[in-house]
Amino acid sequence: MNKMRLAVLFGGVSSEHDISLRSVTTVLQHLNPEKYEVVMVGITADGRFLHYTGPVDAILSGAWEQGPVESCVISTSREHHGLLLLKEDHYEVLPIDCVVPVLHGKNGEDGTVQGLLELAGLPFVGPDAISSANCMDKELTHIILGAAGVRMANWMAVRRTDDREAAADALEAKIGYPMFVKPANAGSSVGVSKAHDRKELFAALDLAFEHDYKAIVEETIIGREVECAVLGNEDAKPSFPGEIEPCNEFYDFEAKYTVPDSKLHIPARLDEETSERLRETARRAYLAIGCAGLSRVDFFVTEENDVILNEINTLPGFTSISMYPKLWNHMGLSISELLDALIAYGMARGN
Repeated sequence: MNKMRLAVLFGGVSSEHDISLRSVTTVLQHLNPEKYEVVMVGITADGRFLHYTGPVDAILSGAWEQGPVESCVISTSREHHGLLLLKEDHYEVLPIDCVVPVLHGKNGEDGTVQGLLELAGLPFVGPDAISSANCMDKELTHIILGAAGVRMANWMAVRRTDDREAAADALEAKIGYPMFVKPANAGSSVGVSKAHDRKELFAALDLAFEHDYKAIVEETIIGREVECAVLGNEDAKPSFPGEIEPCNEFYDFEAKYTVPDSKLHIPARLDEETSERLRETARRAYLAIGCAGLSRVDFFVTEENDVILNEINTLPGFTSISMYPKLWNHMGLSISELLDALIAYGMARGN
């Protein structure tokens, strides 16, 4: 049987570079070697593309960058259909059947890499450039899903160039404290703060603007944090939801990745009617914004069992403690089987 040649991308110019190294380690350990020939392509924090041929266990620490590596690029010429390995005085073409981007945050999950792959004519795992960009930009997510009738938190966008005092007046009138402040374009809760007064609001905006030129400010929703994994293209299927019991005040970066005390409840502690309503909302939002392959849809569920969508993550974490693979494992799919399905969906969509 001829093996499919996969290019697995990891790292990236992103505040979530190190999270990608964790995710890709899990992915590489679970790709079936009888089905796939794996080509590892690491992207350094300063943007160099490197073809890596060393051991998988050197990736997590960052030691992979020391080699064995060689410079490469994804060719935008469809005649190559793959990578160009850059030698000292020439290049070699390495054709690729499918690309698996294991990239989180900016320059990986926001449509930039997806646009490159579409230009190159390479099939890839995950949503396309437009849906990736619309899910990454929380302002656009609010606009699109609001138009589709999906309930989200009350919100406002603030630009870096806006008058701070006027913005604060408007936010206090429309939303009120406490409020959450987020970079419009970031993931893994990077740069997210909870503001209880105007002083904290200005500090939270400063932090958000370190990551993006605009911030999204949302009302605080009192409720449980529940996530649903969606898999598929037009035939999208939602998993049973899982619930997060964060160890911190909210499920921030530290609670997700550095403190092991947050608890996951799979399935979530919801009644059947609420669970089904949440699953159907996840599927409807996924299709409305144009996702394909996979996404994790995050919600709040209030004491009154109101289901309020928080955000859509188009390339969710794939670490050993990540909710997306855990939810599908609960549905009966091992990580290897889940990766097979994702690759098949990417190939089916084509490019």
